[in-house]
Amino acid sequence: MANFGPKDIKKLREMTEAGMMDCKKALAESDGDMDKAVAWLRDKGMGAAAKKAGKVAAEGAIGVKVDGKKAVIVEINSQTDFVAQNDKFIALMDEVLSHTFDNALTDAEAINASTIGGESFEEYISQKTATIGEKLVVRRSALIDADTNTAVNAYVHSNKQNGVIIEAKCDSEDVAEAMTPVLKEIAMHAAAMSPSTLSYKDFDATYVEEETKGRIVAIEKENEELVRLGKTLKNVPSYISMSQLNDTVMKEVEEKLKAELAAEGKPEKIWDKILPGKLARFISDNTTLDQEQCLLDQKFVMDDSKTVAEYIEEKSAGKCTITNFVRLEVGEGIEVEEEDFAAEVAAQMG
Repeated sequence: MANFGPKDIKKLREMTEAGMMDCKKALAESDGDMDKAVAWLRDKGMGAAAKKAGKVAAEGAIGVKVDGKKAVIVEINSQTDFVAQNDKFIALMDEVLSHTFDNALTDAEAINASTIGGESFEEYISQKTATIGEKLVVRRSALIDADTNTAVNAYVHSNKQNGVIIEAKCDSEDVAEAMTPVLKEIAMHAAAMSPSTLSYKDFDATYVEEETKGRIVAIEKENEELVRLGKTLKNVPSYISMSQLNDTVMKEVEEKLKAELAAEGKPEKIWDKILPGKLARFISDNTTLDQEQCLLDQKFVMDDSKTVAEYIEEKSAGKCTITNFVRLEVGEGIEVEEEDFAAEVAAQMG
């Protein structure tokens, strides 16, 4: 006697979009076990889950969850942005976020190797693929699980296309609690300004050297066009990162600025009032890489008179320092092959 009935066949068909007879056979081969039936269909290449497996999932959404001193961020990819907006996908994101948060899973590899609701995550996501109708991939994730003296917060943009989790080490638990709302502001800044690293100290020297050469060449070429148009030329920097501005360089710059002040006839007794501003301007002009890519060195979007580092120092009275952030944007690094519709039609016509 069969261990399944018409309702089971209907449920399996809804889950996988396989044919009715295929679902009946899958349940028969699996002795009525729904999970085994899904796996049987997948192994036979039947149903939506199997057919979607080869598709590229480059759209999707970012989700974040934060509570107390713990925060997670997850990227789930789908094939279209339309699917990422439907209720089933949103429910999937909530389930995966809670699963990741509750089990302190550190990355996507840990999520995909986990067990959820008594089944393997692979089976779980396969069933969701069948139900939602597109290939789904949990591609990236990160976890912050901090101590009591750490402020933690998160932000996800309204379109769910990028999000940030962030932490700052503080002098005490009270300071950390007070700084938590400020970290939300910094997370919003990071979502908007796309920093790739925390500080210029994270840069590799070879990368900075190559970037310097490239930027100088680009500006020189741009200046050639500006000359042709009779417009003001752009300043060609000697440096692009604070990592290049060592004590020797700064001493040489200071001496050069002093010589310029002397040539302008400025009294030496007022140089100490003029030099700080000129040195600050030199640093600003010669740290463009830091300002573009380093969170702490970017101008804070809500007050561009300060860097993010200066804003945090002011708000915490020097008692907090941002130590880590993770920013994810949907589809980063995924190469989507352009479909040549005309070539595809031609190929089918032989």
